[in-house]
Amino acid sequence: MLDCDCIIIGGGIVGLATGLQLQRSHPALKILLLEKESQLARHQTGNNSGVIHSGLYYKPGSLKATNCIRGYHLLIDFCRQNEIPFELCGKIVVASTESERPLLQNLLLRGQQNGLLNLKKLNKEELREYEPHVNGLEGIYVPQTGIVDYKLVAEKYGELLRKNGTAIHLCEKVIGIKENEVITTTENYSTRLIINCAGLYSDKVASMTVDHLDVKIIPFRGEYYKLKKEKEYLVRNLIYPVPDPNFPFLGVHFTRMAKGGVEAGPNAVLAFRREGYKKSDINLSELAESLAWPGFQKVAKKYWRTGLSELYRSFSKGAFTRALQKLIPEIQREDLVEGGAGVRAQACDRDGGLVDDFMIFETKNTINVCNAPSPAATASLAIGEAVARLVVKRLV
Repeated sequence: MLDCDCIIIGGGIVGLATGLQLQRSHPALKILLLEKESQLARHQTGNNSGVIHSGLYYKPGSLKATNCIRGYHLLIDFCRQNEIPFELCGKIVVASTESERPLLQNLLLRGQQNGLLNLKKLNKEELREYEPHVNGLEGIYVPQTGIVDYKLVAEKYGELLRKNGTAIHLCEKVIGIKENEVITTTENYSTRLIINCAGLYSDKVASMTVDHLDVKIIPFRGEYYKLKKEKEYLVRNLIYPVPDPNFPFLGVHFTRMAKGGVEAGPNAVLAFRREGYKKSDINLSELAESLAWPGFQKVAKKYWRTGLSELYRSFSKGAFTRALQKLIPEIQREDLVEGGAGVRAQACDRDGGLVDDFMIFETKNTINVCNAPSPAATASLAIGEAVARLVVKRLV
């Protein structure tokens, strides 16, 4: 049995950033990171759209707001120091209907409350100066938004961890936790503290040490199309709609990618398994768990119209195209080719709330990061700092 001070479960960008920040603050600690896949950043990180978020959307003072803004600056510094390509290209958020105008104004005020500088309100003509093919009544220009390849970022985190003495074990799935012992498919480990950064399975890991956990991860698949090469001129940078304030998704949008190309999407549909990147990916046990969760049943009852609309777009390229035409009327269905998909690990509480903020909670021997969807990639180093502070209180 291998002994260590701290075990991190999960080799996505949040787990890796947590290890890196812990290593930086207390290099004497013996840290082990466990990842069930054969490579790091396989799931949410590896299927990320690559947006560097500014902190525009999040409730002032929330964990998302404070960690996104702090993480934004840490991420930019990290990319510069490690020669990881990125671009602060800015984005526009577009109000397409009269009913969206007050929501856009609220968004502008929220961004200002979160400390964003140089936000610019745009009229219809000014919108066209930034994105000549966009359709909208008015908008906001957000200069801080950027693009980066988060898989490259995560791989660099892992490289630095290994270089400075942190052990990373791949192909080791955690199947049990007993007091200070972590049991995997191949080994048992003794540790003083466990950090749960298991993403899509963070609730499963948390339930190994918490009886009657009041949240469950519900997987939502986001499906993308890509613009054909000859149509990429329609989008200069990033174009977003005004989001529904009651739904934790940003709506279909256009994103110029750090790796090249322009993505269009995503929708948001219930995935039939936690790692369900295709419509055909089904795990009956995991699907039954999602459908049986009282909180999800309440969410489905509340948002059934939105859910049906998202599902319809999943199977209808024409419907998906019409949603995109709200922002760029020139887009035609033949301009779109099938893109990738990601799965968002969205925590849902027992009472029917889709947890809006990051969720970090402690138990006797464990620190659990149980809700870290977007903007967690942008915020990863700040989340890592926050978790490292909790670790230091326990171990040092």
